[in-house]
Amino acid sequence: MKTKAVFYHAGCPVCVAAEQTVANALDPARYDVEIVHLGEDKTRLADAEAAGIQSVPALVMDGGVFHINFGAGIDALR
Repeated sequence: MKTKAVFYHAGCPVCVAAEQTVANALDPARYDVEIVHLGEDKTRLADAEAAGIQSVPALVMDGGVFHINFGAGIDALR
């Protein structure tokens, strides 16, 4: 069974570079990766906050939040 992983970002250069790295690093046989661009889909901000996202880019998987670098705080995306 695959584990769901959700990668949240805002489209900035830091986020795009992190997305490319994450997309290539996770084994597609083990992980079903969803990419969420919060700059384009603000309806997903509540999901991100509920998952514990404080800044993007960030990856949510296996019940944990992994903040990657610091592109933008979640409040800046409103």
